[in-house]
Amino acid sequence: MPGPQDQDGSGDGGKPPYGQYQFDLYAQAIMGGKKPIVTTDPNKLEQAAKEAMTPEAFNYVFGGAGEQATMHANRLAFRQWKLIPRMLRPTMPRDLSIKLFGKTYDTPLLMAPVGVQAAYHADGEKGVATACALLGVPYIYSTASTTPLEDVATAADLSISITTTTDSKGSTTTPPPTAPRWFQLYWPLDNALTASLLSRARAAGCDVLVVTLDTFTMSWRPRDLDAGYLPFATGEGNALGFSDAVFRQKFAEQFEGETVEDNVVLASRMWLGEVFSGHAHRWEDLATLRRLWGGDNGGAIVLKGVLSVEDAEMAVRCGMDGIVVSNHGGRQLDGAVPSLEMLPEIVDAVGDRLTVLFDSGIRTGADVLKALALGAKGVLVGRPVIYGLGAAGSEGARHVLAGLLADVDQSMGLAGVQNVAELNRGILRRINYGGDVKSSL
Repeated sequence: MPGPQDQDGSGDGGKPPYGQYQFDLYAQAIMGGKKPIVTTDPNKLEQAAKEAMTPEAFNYVFGGAGEQATMHANRLAFRQWKLIPRMLRPTMPRDLSIKLFGKTYDTPLLMAPVGVQAAYHADGEKGVATACALLGVPYIYSTASTTPLEDVATAADLSISITTTTDSKGSTTTPPPTAPRWFQLYWPLDNALTASLLSRARAAGCDVLVVTLDTFTMSWRPRDLDAGYLPFATGEGNALGFSDAVFRQKFAEQFEGETVEDNVVLASRMWLGEVFSGHAHRWEDLATLRRLWGGDNGGAIVLKGVLSVEDAEMAVRCGMDGIVVSNHGGRQLDGAVPSLEMLPEIVDAVGDRLTVLFDSGIRTGADVLKALALGAKGVLVGRPVIYGLGAAGSEGARHVLAGLLADVDQSMGLAGVQNVAELNRGILRRINYGGDVKSSL
């Protein structure tokens, strides 16, 4: 686990040495005969998860839309860019920290919002949020979670609260730390319900609102269709709605005093009608969302699912604070352009006016470096951490995330880079051939 010691071993309380994790793994194996709880090979993570999870749950997180062309394209896009390492440059102590929306984070990674996490392992959202908290990675809570937001926030905070200190009289002198977290919204049609969800997110300490734009309806997903698997239809992944006072009141009023628990299937249908209605909101509705999030005094709002310069420009005009260049990991529109393909063009167009983040296809430390060098200010990772969760619960998720951070840290050093700010297009070369024959998917 990363600790307080500097990268150079000085131990004066500098940045966490994430790269140390790989040496810890060696030491555990050599000295104690203990192998990693989950494979460290990104190309074998899927198989490890598949062997541990139910077929339906694995296919749900693994699968993409249609023939999965966009999902494959996301990975292949990374192969078109190669790093140009520089030599004889200072690389230690390395600094992986970034600043987003006025707050400094220890790493450039954020945990992408992923729904129905209890379907993959009983540890669910609490397990992944805890893993993120222990590593200083912001956890983005999904509207489609299987655990209420408040319970996830409490679990994450408890995991790091042991670092509090007391004075000679036994009184707490340092407030318990709060694990960094954001809130992802599948935007309901009803403003009162939206206001209630956002109020809960603020109360739970979520700093940033991430609004997913590309999932107002479900895509054609053959793996789920063939298995007849839609967790939301039977209540799984609806915990945020089912625990919300406004939604429960609306349900009771519409169905003559019934509670959500009285008819989970009917309640699920009503909840899905709000968040996956098939009706997209409009750009002018963002003004209402800003007001509901707290107006000018509220936190940042980030739009997730932007793939065109035109939409990025619209985000600027509507006063948004950031965007996530994302195609939902290939899970929505099959045949859509790879996220990485559009990243530099969007950064060039709006990167000086709002914060551009990246999502879709991240598997390795080199991937993270490439996205940052192409202009992203932070990078969201999803499937690999969930594969770790599915294979070995919270500890598996923590292991995968710690390994990815170690890979980022060590790869930065090998590239001759000391801090994230030094990552730019000068360390990349776009190749004019098809890239590597083998692509990790």
